[in-house]
Amino acid sequence: MHVLILGGTSEARALAGLLHPRVRVTSSLAGRVAAPRLPAGEVRIGGFGGPEGLAAWLREHAVDAVIDATHPFAERISFNAAAAAATAHVPLLALRRPGWVPVDGDRWHDVASLAEAAAALDGLGDRVFLTTGRMGLATFADRPEWFLVRSVDAPEAPMPARTEVLLDRGPFTLDGERALLAAHRIDVLVTKDSGAAATAPKLTAAREAGIPVVVVRRPPVPTGVPTATTAEEAAAWAAARERDGR
Repeated sequence: MHVLILGGTSEARALAGLLHPRVRVTSSLAGRVAAPRLPAGEVRIGGFGGPEGLAAWLREHAVDAVIDATHPFAERISFNAAAAAATAHVPLLALRRPGWVPVDGDRWHDVASLAEAAAALDGLGDRVFLTTGRMGLATFADRPEWFLVRSVDAPEAPMPARTEVLLDRGPFTLDGERALLAAHRIDVLVTKDSGAAATAPKLTAAREAGIPVVVVRRPPVPTGVPTATTAEEAAAWAAARERDGR
């Protein structure tokens, strides 16, 4: 059995470790991080050339199942995967960690996009901790606030004129996030609902400090694609496909 994992997340790496070497596993990484943490099994880096290219790759490499374990906000590849899997008649599963849920004391402002997040900053404060990744900084380029931008790799222009870049990779600790918010006198946090436990401490730190949080809601999984919430559930799904001979 050959399983293609569309990866780049901690869940994808865990899933590859659960499946390999019992089955052949190929993990596909987008290549946006300079030094990614590589999973077990075979690894390919780069795009497929849209849904048609992915469907051709599935046929050429005799893929028996696809598991989309990309970041919850990797919307394009998820929809490409759904189209390609349907074209190539290969079963597809989406592995999505549960989203964050607000608790008492949170001051969340839910928005549907980065553009809405930028607009929501009006009146919330002048010092912004921006943790939405380096790819969407252009959306905030015209904002007047001061931004602390945290990302794994250095971002490129355009970005806000008043920006300090912090290169770091999770997991992050609660004590570390408390110290960061205090040291940089943060007024407001902007984040995507990635759902990752490794980056959740910033939400607790913001709640404790009474800091408002602008949360970008995640896009939906393509219609008709079954989902799993853990690597173990996804591995069980792959095992069932293997037993069924599909």
